[in-house]
Amino acid sequence: MRTRRLVRMAGCLLALWVSLGATVGAAADRDKLLSEPGVYGTFAAFRIEAEWGKLDQATRIAHLNTLRGVVEQHREKLAIDTYLLRGLSDHADFLVRVHAAELKDTQQFLVDLQNSPFGRYMSTVVVFNGLSKPATYASGFPDQVKAGLKAPSETGPYAIVIPVKKDTEWWGLPQDKRAGMMQEHTEAALPYHKTVKRKLYHATGLDDFDFITYFETAKLEDFHALIRALQAVKEAKHIRRMGNPTLVGTERSVDQLIEVLAQ
Repeated sequence: MRTRRLVRMAGCLLALWVSLGATVGAAADRDKLLSEPGVYGTFAAFRIEAEWGKLDQATRIAHLNTLRGVVEQHREKLAIDTYLLRGLSDHADFLVRVHAAELKDTQQFLVDLQNSPFGRYMSTVVVFNGLSKPATYASGFPDQVKAGLKAPSETGPYAIVIPVKKDTEWWGLPQDKRAGMMQEHTEAALPYHKTVKRKLYHATGLDDFDFITYFETAKLEDFHALIRALQAVKEAKHIRRMGNPTLVGTERSVDQLIEVLAQ
């Protein structure tokens, strides 16, 4: 309870700072950034250094509120989501997912975050960059498969990020052969479409991977079954690297993340 009161007090101070003249513009069109092609998606995972635990709680909360301040400062151009990885991933403590029309805007956000008082106590574990694009193969799928892909998917609270690298043989295959294997891939995934939300980012040239795959689900058993199903299709033999790292966490608001990290 004391932590929550301190967080609320610090939040009020941040609101006062904004009202006294900090420039925070209107929020970006989040729905557009999350749904349209041609948008850059960045996943940045961070570990909090041991020195953080030596600070008193009031100081930790004050520093964490600079995290909130940096997020609010950049919401005019970016859609920013935060996730708690601590307890479910040994790679990092938390993750930010950023969508931007220009990758340089994401870069500035991450630089500002790392230069903040809180940023001095965190280290970067991994950064993935990708680009949303229209579905490459879906136009040739049967109507039943297309209809299945348009059905809504349920969301979190669990989030999983898995980078994927394919072999050179895959890229040398004729388009129709790749399309056939991707139809099989899609048909294997459709039984889990309702309970596992998926989003694909193309990363070739922007990262060491070819794709960044993002999942949300409330049923991890269905996610597990989905991955097993995808490992059984022909396309899977062309995957050279999957994961390493795989990031697993829960979606949290900035305030919820602050409350946990302030402990």
